[in-house]
Amino acid sequence: MTALRGRRDRDRFVDLPYRLHRDDPNWVPPLRRDMHRLLDRRRNPFFDHGEACFWLAWRDGVPVGRISAQVNHLHLETHRDETGNFGLLEAIDDQAVFTALQRAAENWLRERGMRRILGPYSLSMNDDIGVLVSGFETPPMVGMPYTPPYYADRLVAEGYAKAKDLHALRVTLADIVTRHLHQLERVTARLRAEGRIAVRPLDPARFAEEMQLALDIYNEAWTQNWGFLPVTEREAKQIIDQLAPVLPPQSVVFALADGEPAAMLVALPNLNEILSDLGGRLFPINWLKLLWRLHFRKPRTARVMLTGVRQRYRRSALSMALVTLMLGEILDAARRANIEMVEFSWILEDNKPSLEGCHAIGAQLDKLYRIYSKAL
Repeated sequence: MTALRGRRDRDRFVDLPYRLHRDDPNWVPPLRRDMHRLLDRRRNPFFDHGEACFWLAWRDGVPVGRISAQVNHLHLETHRDETGNFGLLEAIDDQAVFTALQRAAENWLRERGMRRILGPYSLSMNDDIGVLVSGFETPPMVGMPYTPPYYADRLVAEGYAKAKDLHALRVTLADIVTRHLHQLERVTARLRAEGRIAVRPLDPARFAEEMQLALDIYNEAWTQNWGFLPVTEREAKQIIDQLAPVLPPQSVVFALADGEPAAMLVALPNLNEILSDLGGRLFPINWLKLLWRLHFRKPRTARVMLTGVRQRYRRSALSMALVTLMLGEILDAARRANIEMVEFSWILEDNKPSLEGCHAIGAQLDKLYRIYSKAL
């Protein structure tokens, strides 16, 4: 085991999953530039409030595993639970390698006063999280992780236990159960007629401001959810900059209550469809392929990735009305864009209203992700 010490080690760390999973048809190579940015202490806003260490596991001079351990001081200030995280886990199917990786992360966290390890978080709750435990038959949606089946078994063998499950539900637009939506729309018709509630798409001329509004609603709406961390100002700017080239304006919807933005829904075309054969590289010519595909070979699937209702409307009839309006709007936009299937992800296993709402329109569990924990 060695901690990363320079550019060559960082390159090996980034390259490892491309070698491990290159023959797995359901693994979608992330863009290497994004992975390098994730590790960069100057460019990744995580390091404004967190610290991390990264390791490679070696065998016969060849990297066979990698892991990170991190302390998120914003999490500690918010939850005061003496919990650190591991993440960016990749390894061959060998228990000895997993043992070495997890021990390195656990010892590093103990030295910093942590009493529990939780993960994988790569690097925070607002990044890729979880290990895939079911749904290995198809590739993941954009922004969702993919891990081989043995990862979960290897973590359990190291004494890790389930902390929380995350659901990814899918529905084809042809199979959506519209009866439930129509019932809810009839219930909300009077409120719409009175001007009490309304829905509008993102204004592309004010993209940055509109996305900041969506993230502000997210920060308020999710504050009581398990493991929640607010998106910081610098993290928000990074998210906005990353989404600006690829997010269609009709994929962001705001619901209004008495004229004020009260809820938001953000969907994203499944860019994994057009990235999967690029090998994680945009240069020298793959960026041209990507631009062409964004205009002429648009994805046929999409992911609803964020939904939130301001706290003062939560657990009220108005909350359901606002979500119904946004969902109807986004599904109409999906049909116009020739989207064939939509995934709702991720949803916490104990978020019953969201799960029941997805089931009511015909969505079914497609993938299950698990976050693991262990006492230190």
